[in-house]
Amino acid sequence: MKTHLNLPTTDLSQSVAFYGTLLGIKPLKVYHDYALFVSEDPGLELALSLAGTVKPGETTHYGLAVENVPAVENAVERLRSAGLVTDVQLDDVCCYARQTKVWTTDPDGRRWEIYTVLEETAVRDNDATQCCAGEQSDDSCCAA
Repeated sequence: MKTHLNLPTTDLSQSVAFYGTLLGIKPLKVYHDYALFVSEDPGLELALSLAGTVKPGETTHYGLAVENVPAVENAVERLRSAGLVTDVQLDDVCCYARQTKVWTTDPDGRRWEIYTVLEETAVRDNDATQCCAGEQSDDSCCAA
């Protein structure tokens, strides 16, 4: 089983480069108005469709769960080597789990995280406040 996402983009070539780096794979198909990435790990079919405008959700973010910290570190290196801006959070409590993650943003403003869960926790975040649901005003945890 695979998850299928179809994301609109205003610049297909920039988005193909971004998602190729994010996923660490090349697209299966690329046309002037469409691209398709197919990945077994994670099980994902990601379609990019050219659009005139894109309005990413203000409190929406996307994530890729990986097995361990070295996989997050590899993602950090891959993203930074491609010149992408990253925000690394080490050993951070968020969403009832202690996690290590890296954040980056696609060309249309969608926030993506690549993360690993180190352990489950009894609190939602470092301050035991409501992160991930948009109640926290800063970007310190589960940024949207």
